[in-house]
Amino acid sequence: MRAAIYTLGCKVNTCESSEIGEQLLAAGYQLVKKGDEADVYIVNSCTVTEESSRKTRQLLRRLKREHPGAVTVLTGCYPQAFPTEAQGFLQADIVLGNRNNRALLDTLNRFFRERERRVAILPHETDERFYGGILSSTEGHTRAFLKIQDGCNRFCSYCVIPYARGRSRSRTLAETAASAEALAANGYHEIVLVGINLSAYGRDFGDTDLADAVQAVSAPPQIRRVRLGSLEPDHLTPSLIEKLQTCEKLCPQFHISLQSGSGGVLRRMNRHYTAEEYAALVQTLRASFADCTITTDIICGFPGETEEEFAQTLDFAEKIGFEKAHIFPYSPRAGTRAAAYEGQIPQKIKEARCAQLSEICENSRRRWLSSQCGRVVEVLFETPKNGFARGYTASYLPVRVRDDAGQIQPGSLRRVRIQSVQDEGCIGEMAET
Repeated sequence: MRAAIYTLGCKVNTCESSEIGEQLLAAGYQLVKKGDEADVYIVNSCTVTEESSRKTRQLLRRLKREHPGAVTVLTGCYPQAFPTEAQGFLQADIVLGNRNNRALLDTLNRFFRERERRVAILPHETDERFYGGILSSTEGHTRAFLKIQDGCNRFCSYCVIPYARGRSRSRTLAETAASAEALAANGYHEIVLVGINLSAYGRDFGDTDLADAVQAVSAPPQIRRVRLGSLEPDHLTPSLIEKLQTCEKLCPQFHISLQSGSGGVLRRMNRHYTAEEYAALVQTLRASFADCTITTDIICGFPGETEEEFAQTLDFAEKIGFEKAHIFPYSPRAGTRAAAYEGQIPQKIKEARCAQLSEICENSRRRWLSSQCGRVVEVLFETPKNGFARGYTASYLPVRVRDDAGQIQPGSLRRVRIQSVQDEGCIGEMAET
Protein backbone atom coordinates (compact mmCIF):
# COMPACT_ATOMS: atom_id res chain seq x y z
CA MET A 1 0.00 0.00 0.00
CA ARG A 2 1.26 3.46 -0.92
CA ALA A 3 0.49 6.56 1.14
CA ALA A 4 1.07 10.27 0.50
CA ILE A 5 0.99 12.85 3.29
CA TYR A 6 0.14 16.49 2.61
CA THR A 7 0.95 18.88 5.46
CA LEU A 8 -0.55 22.33 5.83
CA GLY A 9 0.31 24.87 8.51
CA CYS A 10 2.95 25.06 11.20
CA LYS A 11 6.03 23.08 12.18
CA VAL A 12 3.98 21.23 14.81
CA ASN A 13 1.94 19.76 11.96
CA THR A 14 5.20 18.88 10.20
CA CYS A 15 6.27 16.88 13.26
CA GLU A 16 2.93 15.11 13.51
CA SER A 17 3.02 14.22 9.81
CA SER A 18 6.47 12.72 10.39
CA GLU A 19 5.06 10.67 13.27
CA ILE A 20 2.18 9.48 11.08
CA GLY A 21 4.67 8.59 8.35
CA GLU A 22 6.80 6.52 10.72
CA GLN A 23 3.70 4.64 11.90
CA LEU A 24 2.75 3.87 8.32
CA LEU A 25 6.27 2.70 7.45
CA ALA A 26 6.32 0.41 10.48
CA ALA A 27 3.01 -1.09 9.30
CA GLY A 28 4.43 -1.87 5.86
CA TYR A 29 3.21 1.12 3.88
CA GLN A 30 5.36 2.80 1.25
CA LEU A 31 5.49 6.60 1.52
CA VAL A 32 5.41 8.38 -1.83
CA LYS A 33 6.01 12.01 -2.74
CA LYS A 34 3.30 14.57 -3.41
CA GLY A 35 1.95 14.15 -6.91
CA ASP A 36 2.77 10.43 -7.09
CA GLU A 37 0.08 7.77 -7.28
CA ALA A 38 -1.01 6.44 -3.88
CA ASP A 39 -3.67 4.23 -2.33
CA VAL A 40 -4.12 6.58 0.63
CA TYR A 41 -3.91 10.38 0.65
CA ILE A 42 -3.63 12.00 4.07
CA VAL A 43 -4.21 15.73 4.56
CA ASN A 44 -2.92 17.05 7.88
CA SER A 45 -4.83 20.31 8.04
CA CYS A 46 -4.41 23.81 9.44
CA THR A 47 -7.26 26.07 10.54
CA VAL A 48 -5.52 29.12 12.00
CA THR A 49 -7.37 31.26 9.42
CA GLU A 50 -10.43 30.70 7.22
CA GLU A 51 -8.04 30.72 4.27
CA SER A 52 -6.20 27.75 5.83
CA SER A 53 -9.45 25.80 6.06
CA ARG A 54 -10.35 26.75 2.50
CA LYS A 55 -7.01 25.42 1.24
CA THR A 56 -7.63 22.17 3.11
CA ARG A 57 -11.04 21.69 1.48
CA GLN A 58 -9.66 22.65 -1.92
CA LEU A 59 -6.83 20.13 -1.63
CA LEU A 60 -9.13 17.29 -0.59
CA ARG A 61 -11.53 18.01 -3.45
CA ARG A 62 -8.65 17.90 -5.91
CA LEU A 63 -7.23 14.67 -4.51
CA LYS A 64 -10.62 12.93 -4.59
CA ARG A 65 -11.30 14.21 -8.11
CA GLU A 66 -7.91 13.09 -9.45
CA HIS A 67 -7.81 9.80 -7.51
CA PRO A 68 -11.43 8.65 -7.05
CA GLY A 69 -10.40 5.09 -6.17
CA ALA A 70 -8.01 6.12 -3.39
CA VAL A 71 -8.81 6.62 0.27
CA THR A 72 -8.72 10.24 1.44
CA VAL A 73 -8.04 11.09 5.08
CA LEU A 74 -8.63 14.44 6.79
CA THR A 75 -6.90 15.02 10.10
CA GLY A 76 -5.27 17.88 12.00
CA CYS A 77 -6.63 21.13 13.42
CA TYR A 78 -9.52 21.75 11.01
CA PRO A 79 -11.69 18.77 12.03
CA GLN A 80 -10.71 19.21 15.68
CA ALA A 81 -11.83 22.86 15.84
CA PHE A 82 -14.83 22.53 13.53
CA PRO A 83 -16.02 18.91 13.84
CA THR A 84 -19.53 19.42 12.44
CA GLU A 85 -18.23 21.24 9.37
CA ALA A 86 -15.50 18.63 8.78
CA GLN A 87 -17.91 15.73 9.23
CA GLY A 88 -20.05 17.11 6.42
CA PHE A 89 -17.10 17.30 4.05
CA LEU A 90 -17.82 14.12 2.12
CA GLN A 91 -14.66 14.18 -0.01
CA ALA A 92 -12.88 12.76 3.08
CA ASP A 93 -13.40 9.00 3.54
CA ILE A 94 -11.86 9.17 7.01
CA VAL A 95 -12.02 12.16 9.37
CA LEU A 96 -9.91 12.25 12.53
CA GLY A 97 -9.13 15.11 14.88
CA ASN A 98 -5.56 15.82 15.91
CA ARG A 99 -6.28 14.42 19.36
CA ASN A 100 -6.70 10.89 18.03
CA ASN A 101 -4.71 10.88 14.78
CA ARG A 102 -2.60 8.14 16.35
CA ALA A 103 -5.61 5.88 15.64
CA LEU A 104 -5.09 6.38 11.91
CA LEU A 105 -3.74 2.88 11.23
CA ASP A 106 -6.58 1.13 13.06
CA THR A 107 -9.12 3.36 11.33
CA LEU A 108 -7.60 2.63 7.92
CA ASN A 109 -7.68 -1.11 8.58
CA ARG A 110 -11.33 -0.89 9.60
CA PHE A 111 -12.16 1.15 6.51
CA PHE A 112 -10.54 -1.43 4.22
CA ARG A 113 -12.51 -4.21 5.95
CA GLU A 114 -15.91 -2.52 5.97
CA ARG A 115 -15.62 0.07 3.18
CA GLU A 116 -17.67 2.52 5.19
CA ARG A 117 -16.85 6.17 5.84
CA ARG A 118 -15.29 6.72 9.26
CA VAL A 119 -15.57 9.91 11.34
CA ALA A 120 -13.90 9.89 14.77
CA ILE A 121 -13.17 13.26 16.37
CA LEU A 122 -12.51 13.01 20.09
CA PRO A 123 -12.84 16.27 22.06
CA HIS A 124 -9.87 17.55 24.03
CA GLU A 125 -9.98 17.11 27.82
CA THR A 126 -8.50 19.35 30.49
CA ASP A 127 -6.34 16.60 31.98
CA GLU A 128 -5.12 14.86 28.83
CA ARG A 129 -1.45 13.97 28.53
CA PHE A 130 1.03 14.78 25.81
CA TYR A 131 1.17 12.16 23.08
CA GLY A 132 4.04 11.73 20.66
CA GLY A 133 6.13 8.81 19.57
CA ILE A 134 9.93 8.66 19.44
CA LEU A 135 10.62 10.60 16.26
CA SER A 136 13.73 9.61 14.28
CA SER A 137 13.40 11.89 11.22
CA THR A 138 11.50 14.77 9.69
CA GLU A 139 11.09 13.91 6.05
CA GLY A 140 12.55 16.36 3.56
CA HIS A 141 14.27 18.57 6.15
CA THR A 142 17.97 19.01 6.97
CA ARG A 143 17.04 20.31 10.41
CA ALA A 144 14.94 18.03 12.60
CA PHE A 145 11.72 19.44 14.06
CA LEU A 146 10.79 17.95 17.42
CA LYS A 147 7.44 18.70 19.04
CA ILE A 148 7.83 18.85 22.81
CA GLN A 149 4.71 20.82 23.76
CA ASP A 150 1.08 20.93 22.61
CA GLY A 151 -1.97 23.03 23.40
CA CYS A 152 -2.45 26.55 24.70
CA ASN A 153 -4.16 28.12 27.72
CA ARG A 154 -3.98 31.72 26.51
CA PHE A 155 -7.16 32.26 24.46
CA CYS A 156 -6.03 35.33 22.55
CA SER A 157 -9.15 37.02 21.22
CA TYR A 158 -8.26 36.40 17.55
CA CYS A 159 -7.10 32.78 17.84
CA VAL A 160 -9.00 29.50 17.45
CA ILE A 161 -6.00 27.27 18.21
CA PRO A 162 -6.84 26.54 21.91
CA TYR A 163 -10.04 24.93 20.63
CA ALA A 164 -8.12 22.93 18.04
CA ARG A 165 -5.25 21.92 20.31
CA GLY A 166 -6.62 21.77 23.86
CA ARG A 167 -4.81 22.75 27.04
CA SER A 168 -1.06 23.06 27.37
CA ARG A 169 0.84 19.81 27.95
CA SER A 170 4.48 18.75 27.61
CA ARG A 171 6.52 15.79 26.41
CA THR A 172 8.51 14.20 29.22
CA LEU A 173 12.24 14.88 29.37
CA ALA A 174 12.92 11.16 28.98
CA GLU A 175 10.95 10.97 25.71
CA THR A 176 12.50 14.24 24.52
CA ALA A 177 16.00 12.90 25.14
CA ALA A 178 15.17 9.58 23.43
CA SER A 179 13.94 11.39 20.32
CA ALA A 180 17.13 13.46 20.25
CA GLU A 181 19.22 10.28 20.35
CA ALA A 182 17.21 8.79 17.48
CA LEU A 183 17.52 11.97 15.41
CA ALA A 184 21.26 12.17 16.07
CA ALA A 185 21.66 8.54 15.00
CA ASN A 186 20.01 9.44 11.69
CA GLY A 187 22.60 12.14 10.98
CA TYR A 188 20.87 15.33 12.09
CA HIS A 189 23.07 18.12 13.45
CA GLU A 190 20.35 20.60 14.39
CA ILE A 191 17.10 20.08 16.29
CA VAL A 192 14.36 22.70 16.29
CA LEU A 193 12.11 22.44 19.34
CA VAL A 194 8.53 23.36 18.50
CA GLY A 195 5.17 23.57 20.22
CA ILE A 196 1.87 25.40 20.11
CA ASN A 197 3.01 27.48 23.10
CA LEU A 198 6.60 26.29 23.34
CA SER A 199 7.67 28.65 26.13
CA ALA A 200 5.05 27.02 28.42
CA TYR A 201 7.01 23.76 28.23
CA GLY A 202 7.25 21.97 31.58
CA ARG A 203 4.77 24.15 33.46
CA ASP A 204 2.44 21.16 33.76
CA PHE A 205 5.29 19.25 35.46
CA GLY A 206 5.96 21.97 38.00
CA ASP A 207 9.74 21.63 38.28
CA THR A 208 10.77 21.57 34.60
CA ASP A 209 11.22 24.35 32.06
CA LEU A 210 12.31 24.94 28.48
CA ALA A 211 16.00 25.11 29.38
CA ASP A 212 15.79 21.54 30.70
CA ALA A 213 14.44 20.41 27.33
CA VAL A 214 17.26 22.22 25.52
CA GLN A 215 19.83 20.45 27.70
CA ALA A 216 18.13 17.09 27.11
CA VAL A 217 18.36 17.32 23.32
CA SER A 218 21.89 18.76 23.51
CA ALA A 219 23.27 15.58 25.05
CA PRO A 220 24.14 13.61 21.86
CA PRO A 221 27.56 14.76 20.55
CA GLN A 222 26.24 14.66 16.97
CA ILE A 223 23.76 17.42 17.77
CA ARG A 224 25.59 20.70 17.20
CA ARG A 225 22.68 23.12 17.42
CA VAL A 226 19.38 23.41 19.25
CA ARG A 227 16.96 26.04 17.96
CA LEU A 228 13.73 27.25 19.56
CA GLY A 229 10.45 27.75 17.74
CA SER A 230 8.01 30.58 18.38
CA LEU A 231 7.96 31.91 21.96
CA GLU A 232 5.59 33.97 24.09
CA PRO A 233 7.37 36.99 25.63
CA ASP A 234 5.87 36.84 29.11
CA HIS A 235 7.07 33.26 29.61
CA LEU A 236 10.70 34.25 29.06
CA THR A 237 11.41 35.08 32.68
CA PRO A 238 14.81 36.26 33.99
CA SER A 239 15.39 32.88 35.62
CA LEU A 240 14.64 31.00 32.39
CA ILE A 241 16.93 33.29 30.39
CA GLU A 242 19.70 32.71 32.94
CA LYS A 243 19.31 28.94 32.54
CA LEU A 244 19.23 29.19 28.75
CA GLN A 245 22.56 31.04 28.85
CA THR A 246 24.17 27.84 30.16
CA CYS A 247 22.96 25.85 27.12
CA GLU A 248 26.06 25.93 24.91
CA LYS A 249 24.36 24.51 21.81
CA LEU A 250 21.38 26.88 21.91
CA CYS A 251 21.05 29.02 18.77
CA PRO A 252 20.85 32.73 19.69
CA GLN A 253 17.79 33.29 17.50
CA PHE A 254 14.55 34.02 19.33
CA HIS A 255 11.23 34.19 17.50
CA ILE A 256 9.06 36.16 19.91
CA SER A 257 5.53 36.96 18.78
CA LEU A 258 4.76 40.67 19.14
CA GLN A 259 1.45 41.03 17.23
CA SER A 260 1.25 44.77 17.97
CA GLY A 261 3.36 47.59 19.36
CA SER A 262 0.28 49.33 20.76
CA GLY A 263 -0.75 48.72 24.35
CA GLY A 264 -4.42 49.25 23.54
CA VAL A 265 -4.37 46.71 20.71
CA LEU A 266 -2.47 44.19 22.86
CA ARG A 267 -5.17 44.44 25.54
CA ARG A 268 -7.95 43.88 23.00
CA MET A 269 -5.98 40.90 21.68
CA ASN A 270 -5.79 39.50 25.24
CA ARG A 271 -2.02 39.35 25.04
CA HIS A 272 -0.32 39.06 28.42
CA TYR A 273 2.43 41.71 28.18
CA THR A 274 2.93 45.36 27.33
CA ALA A 275 5.03 46.83 24.55
CA GLU A 276 7.40 48.19 27.20
CA GLU A 277 7.86 44.71 28.70
CA TYR A 278 8.54 43.29 25.24
CA ALA A 279 11.19 45.94 24.56
CA ALA A 280 12.87 45.24 27.90
CA LEU A 281 12.93 41.52 27.10
CA VAL A 282 14.60 42.14 23.73
CA GLN A 283 17.22 44.30 25.42
CA THR A 284 17.93 41.54 27.96
CA LEU A 285 18.24 38.83 25.29
CA ARG A 286 20.59 40.89 23.13
CA ALA A 287 22.74 41.59 26.17
CA SER A 288 22.74 37.93 27.22
CA PHE A 289 23.50 36.11 23.92
CA ALA A 290 26.24 36.90 21.43
CA ASP A 291 25.00 37.41 17.85
CA CYS A 292 21.43 37.41 19.16
CA THR A 293 18.69 37.90 16.56
CA ILE A 294 15.03 38.65 17.22
CA THR A 295 12.35 37.63 14.75
CA THR A 296 8.64 38.13 15.20
CA ASP A 297 5.02 38.08 13.96
CA ILE A 298 2.91 41.23 13.69
CA ILE A 299 -0.78 41.63 12.81
CA CYS A 300 -1.94 44.80 11.04
CA GLY A 301 -5.52 46.10 11.08
CA PHE A 302 -6.82 44.40 14.22
CA PRO A 303 -10.43 45.50 14.92
CA GLY A 304 -10.51 49.03 16.24
CA GLU A 305 -6.85 49.73 15.44
CA THR A 306 -6.64 53.52 15.05
CA GLU A 307 -4.08 55.42 12.99
CA GLU A 308 -2.42 56.43 16.25
CA GLU A 309 -2.22 52.81 17.45
CA PHE A 310 -0.78 51.70 14.13
CA ALA A 311 1.76 54.53 14.32
CA GLN A 312 2.80 53.15 17.71
CA THR A 313 3.51 49.79 16.06
CA LEU A 314 5.54 51.49 13.33
CA ASP A 315 7.61 53.36 15.91
CA PHE A 316 8.05 50.22 17.99
CA ALA A 317 9.26 48.14 15.03
CA GLU A 318 11.75 50.88 14.11
CA LYS A 319 13.00 51.00 17.70
CA ILE A 320 13.47 47.22 18.04
CA GLY A 321 15.05 46.65 14.64
CA PHE A 322 13.84 43.10 14.05
CA GLU A 323 16.15 40.86 12.03
CA LYS A 324 13.03 39.44 10.38
CA ALA A 325 9.29 40.01 10.76
CA HIS A 326 6.30 38.06 9.44
CA ILE A 327 3.53 40.59 8.86
CA PHE A 328 -0.10 39.62 8.37
CA PRO A 329 -3.35 41.53 7.81
CA TYR A 330 -5.88 40.65 10.50
CA SER A 331 -8.20 37.87 9.33
CA PRO A 332 -11.51 37.33 11.20
CA ARG A 333 -11.84 33.74 12.42
CA ALA A 334 -15.22 32.22 13.22
CA GLY A 335 -15.41 31.10 16.84
CA THR A 336 -13.16 33.85 18.21
CA ARG A 337 -14.19 36.97 20.14
CA ALA A 338 -12.37 39.36 17.83
CA ALA A 339 -14.50 38.28 14.87
CA ALA A 340 -17.48 39.95 16.60
CA TYR A 341 -15.62 43.10 17.64
CA GLU A 342 -16.81 46.43 16.33
CA GLY A 343 -14.46 48.51 14.21
CA GLN A 344 -13.45 45.91 11.63
CA ILE A 345 -10.83 47.48 9.36
CA PRO A 346 -11.37 47.48 5.56
CA GLN A 347 -9.10 45.10 3.66
CA LYS A 348 -7.45 47.86 1.62
CA ILE A 349 -6.42 49.70 4.79
CA LYS A 350 -5.05 46.49 6.31
CA GLU A 351 -3.00 45.80 3.20
CA ALA A 352 -1.68 49.37 3.10
CA ARG A 353 -0.61 49.13 6.74
CA CYS A 354 1.12 45.81 6.08
CA ALA A 355 3.06 47.39 3.23
CA GLN A 356 4.09 50.35 5.36
CA LEU A 357 5.24 48.16 8.24
CA SER A 358 6.99 45.75 5.86
CA GLU A 359 9.13 48.59 4.51
CA ILE A 360 10.37 49.46 8.00
CA CYS A 361 11.07 45.84 8.90
CA GLU A 362 12.80 45.14 5.58
CA ASN A 363 15.10 48.10 6.15
CA SER A 364 16.04 46.69 9.56
CA ARG A 365 16.68 43.30 8.03
CA ARG A 366 18.80 44.79 5.28
CA ARG A 367 20.96 46.62 7.83
CA TRP A 368 21.50 43.36 9.69
CA LEU A 369 22.42 41.45 6.54
CA SER A 370 24.88 44.15 5.53
CA SER A 371 26.51 44.09 8.97
CA GLN A 372 27.53 40.45 8.41
CA CYS A 373 29.80 41.16 5.42
CA GLY A 374 33.40 40.13 6.07
CA ARG A 375 32.55 37.76 8.90
CA VAL A 376 33.39 34.04 8.92
CA VAL A 377 30.38 32.03 10.04
CA GLU A 378 29.38 28.39 10.36
CA VAL A 379 26.57 27.36 8.01
CA LEU A 380 24.36 24.28 8.12
CA PHE A 381 23.70 23.57 4.45
CA GLU A 382 20.37 22.44 3.05
CA THR A 383 19.13 21.42 -0.39
CA PRO A 384 21.08 23.08 -3.25
CA LYS A 385 19.26 25.15 -5.86
CA ASN A 386 20.28 26.80 -9.14
CA GLY A 387 23.98 26.06 -8.64
CA PHE A 388 24.09 27.37 -5.08
CA ALA A 389 24.41 25.53 -1.78
CA ARG A 390 22.08 27.21 0.70
CA GLY A 391 21.99 27.18 4.47
CA TYR A 392 21.67 29.06 7.75
CA THR A 393 23.93 30.15 10.56
CA ALA A 394 23.02 29.67 14.22
CA SER A 395 21.59 33.20 14.18
CA TYR A 396 19.42 32.22 11.20
CA LEU A 397 21.39 34.23 8.68
CA PRO A 398 20.56 32.85 5.21
CA VAL A 399 23.74 32.15 3.22
CA ARG A 400 24.36 30.99 -0.34
CA VAL A 401 27.64 29.67 -1.75
CA ARG A 402 28.32 28.94 -5.43
CA ASP A 403 28.57 25.15 -5.81
CA ASP A 404 28.08 24.16 -9.44
CA ALA A 405 29.81 20.81 -8.86
CA GLY A 406 27.51 19.89 -5.98
CA GLN A 407 30.36 19.21 -3.57
CA ILE A 408 28.68 20.69 -0.50
CA GLN A 409 26.45 18.02 0.98
CA PRO A 410 23.06 18.85 2.55
CA GLY A 411 23.34 18.50 6.32
CA SER A 412 27.02 19.44 6.44
CA LEU A 413 28.36 22.22 8.66
CA ARG A 414 30.96 24.41 6.89
CA ARG A 415 32.73 27.69 7.55
CA VAL A 416 31.88 30.49 5.13
CA ARG A 417 33.17 34.03 4.67
CA ILE A 418 30.33 36.48 3.96
CA GLN A 419 31.05 38.63 0.91
CA SER A 420 27.90 40.50 -0.04
CA VAL A 421 24.14 40.86 0.34
CA GLN A 422 21.84 39.69 -2.43
CA ASP A 423 18.07 39.41 -2.45
CA GLU A 424 16.93 37.96 0.89
CA GLY A 425 20.28 36.73 2.16
CA CYS A 426 24.07 36.79 1.99
CA ILE A 427 26.54 35.46 -0.56
CA GLY A 428 29.72 33.83 0.71
CA GLU A 429 32.72 31.71 -0.16
CA MET A 430 34.11 28.67 1.60
CA ALA A 431 36.64 29.65 4.28
CA GLU A 432 39.64 27.62 5.37
CA THR A 433 39.23 25.99 8.78
